[in-house]
Amino acid sequence: MTHAGSVGVSGGFTLVEVLVAVVVISIGLLGIAKMESVALSSTGVAQQRSIAAMEAASLAASLHADRSYWNSAAVPASLTISGTTISDATLATPVNCIAGLSTAPPPCTPAQTAAFDLQRWAANVNGSGASAPSYNNPGRIDGTPSPLPLAPALPYQVTTIACTTSAAAATSCTIQISWGENTVAVNAQGAYASAAAAVSGFNVPTYTLYVQP
Repeated sequence: MTHAGSVGVSGGFTLVEVLVAVVVISIGLLGIAKMESVALSSTGVAQQRSIAAMEAASLAASLHADRSYWNSAAVPASLTISGTTISDATLATPVNCIAGLSTAPPPCTPAQTAAFDLQRWAANVNGSGASAPSYNNPGRIDGTPSPLPLAPALPYQVTTIACTTSAAAATSCTIQISWGENTVAVNAQGAYASAAAAVSGFNVPTYTLYVQP
């Protein structure tokens, strides 16, 4: 009597199934990487826009402090601060109004005080000049701090101050700050919108603040 042997069926995955699984996982990992880059870019963008708001408020505070000049007829109708370069000759003239320094002939005139504050503001925003912020690195061998200059708070910053003066009304000024912003688009529509507003690969957002000195 002959008995027929049972044929065993081995379990497992075919090569095609493995390849499909690898493709699906790769697509998912690419999506996660894209989301991570967008999240990092959005964090940087939010930080720069917060800095722009704070720097505009700081400049407005300088205008309030120097109202003797900004409420006078000597105020230019419009001036531009490109980096640390100030377009108005009076406000661009180097001056030091810190009391107690031998280089400061006290007291400064209202125009000199306004120029001093404006020059320090531009230096602080762009991370340059003697008054620019720095980080004391304690890494020297002798233990003394080594100041390291900070990067510009707003890359490619251009600030415009436009003021209107009238004998019948108080002076009103508009502060507009623009800067270079590198962003990552979520989709093709966002990429096209970014490219339309971009200059040399950067978006150029603006922040506007209205102030009455």
